[in-house]
Amino acid sequence: MAKYRKKPIVIEAVQWFKLGDHPEVVGLPLDHAIETHAVWPSDFGWIQTLEGGHVVSPGDWIIRGVKGEFYPCKPDIFEATYEPVREK
Repeated sequence: MAKYRKKPIVIEAVQWFKLGDHPEVVGLPLDHAIETHAVWPSDFGWIQTLEGGHVVSPGDWIIRGVKGEFYPCKPDIFEATYEPVREK
């Protein structure tokens, strides 16, 4: 199998901890809750991505992708994949 390296790009990201943080991106899965009559756990959020909806857990990073889309990333994966950019 051939090997590939991820292109070095700069991303924007912010860590999410609770509902109300970054409401323009993270909210509740209202359609799901209405359809299933489920009560959504107050610790979690919901983010709509290009691939569909995803649960956001406290501590997850919210990343803006190269096409302007948003998606969640677990803290351990974020730390292994990204490093801070020092502004000049």
